[in-house]
Amino acid sequence: MSNLYYNPWTGALSKLLVEKTLEAGCMHDASAVFVCNSGSEANEAGIKFARKVGKTIDPNGGKYEFVSFNGAFHGRTMGSLSATPNPKYQAPFSPMVPGFKYGTYNDIAGINELVNEKTCGVIVEPIQGEGGVNVASDEFLIALGKRCREVGAVLQYDEIQCGLSRTGELWAHGRLPPEAHPDILTTAKALGNGFPIGATIVNNHVAEKIKIGDHGTTFGGNPLACRLAHYIVSRLSEPAFQKDVVAKGEVFLQGFKKLQESFPGLITEVRGRGLILGLQLTEDPAPIIAAARERGLLVITAGTNTLRFVPSLTISDEEIQEGLGILSEAIRATRA
Repeated sequence: MSNLYYNPWTGALSKLLVEKTLEAGCMHDASAVFVCNSGSEANEAGIKFARKVGKTIDPNGGKYEFVSFNGAFHGRTMGSLSATPNPKYQAPFSPMVPGFKYGTYNDIAGINELVNEKTCGVIVEPIQGEGGVNVASDEFLIALGKRCREVGAVLQYDEIQCGLSRTGELWAHGRLPPEAHPDILTTAKALGNGFPIGATIVNNHVAEKIKIGDHGTTFGGNPLACRLAHYIVSRLSEPAFQKDVVAKGEVFLQGFKKLQESFPGLITEVRGRGLILGLQLTEDPAPIIAAARERGLLVITAGTNTLRFVPSLTISDEEIQEGLGILSEAIRATRA
């Protein structure tokens, strides 16, 4: 059943996402939701919505440029891929969609030149996952929000990996003042807990520009996906659950601190919040990953020489300690 027809669970999920977002002190003017099937689709919708807003501001089409940042990962469809400035992903499918510009993450000084009157939208991850678990500074996101308001650009936060309580808050931007809140917020991954679903949350500034028929999806918002996501959002937004995520993050950080003391020449930095964490290494982590796998632990990389840790939010303290122990053994094995 496509979203041409009404089904109660699409409405229930949309309502819950808006209510929980507002309750959490995030995206203070969240008002409507487009439900789709994946993170790439959610970002693609956000890009289209920003372009439409740009067209309403400048009917001549001069407000069309879209800004993203080095180290970003926003998806593999052509629009979201064009916002992902990584040659590894872009080169096989170039040329990209025209109108995309790239800036330096956390570079406040460069914002005014980067985001200008031609900019219709800016997309940014409050915490870059694929880029190396890089955390945007509050000052950077506040300055970015201020500049977007000045030039009438739509601000889009991609919280597909860092959102839905992975940091211990419902959304990673929850600590920011309202002037830094997004006009568009995208989510997926955890939203369906393994079942395909994504969502694009917007405020009225964006929603009022989108007309019926501007965007659509056949399976997005289907009853099964929305029923599942409704339960997942209810669960992930529980304060006790979020408090648990923060506590588990601390267990990881303590373990990483010991690893850093044991291998100071290898581990230079620990980054992240809650249960999205990264260990910056001074060398290619491939041998460590192989040694860990041989011992029963799967670890992945991000960015350049970064070990990335995004475990299940229901991981137990015992499992964390077991994993840290195996990781330590794997590192020692590669030092020998």
